[in-house]
Amino acid sequence: MATQNRPLSPHIQIYRLPLLALISITHRGTGMILSAGMLLLAYWLGSAAAGPEAFARASAFMGSALGRLLLLGFSVALFYHLANGIRHLFWDAGFGFELPQAKASGIAVIAAAIFLTAAAWAAGLAL
Repeated sequence: MATQNRPLSPHIQIYRLPLLALISITHRGTGMILSAGMLLLAYWLGSAAAGPEAFARASAFMGSALGRLLLLGFSVALFYHLANGIRHLFWDAGFGFELPQAKASGIAVIAAAIFLTAAAWAAGLAL
């Protein structure tokens, strides 16, 4: 068979995913992070039920650098997933499917997640 000079598909290293694809993938990822974060919540609630010593250990872990990093990741995932879920509600109602509107709402989701996370942590650290 003679080879034809056809263009090749873009390679994964040079292909750039569109913003809307990245937002969709991230929405699924944050859903998985929230599911895993429920284990952390269950540990904290279980320690509260187990007694003061167990709760003190859980509180010490949550206050450690690793615990705070996990809580930060959980809160970013929570607010991102929330904002994108609201965006999906608008899509379910039939609004925002045009490409400029979809891109603008995607940027708004990212901005809302950053703002809500910062506001929640600022309020929590002020307590």
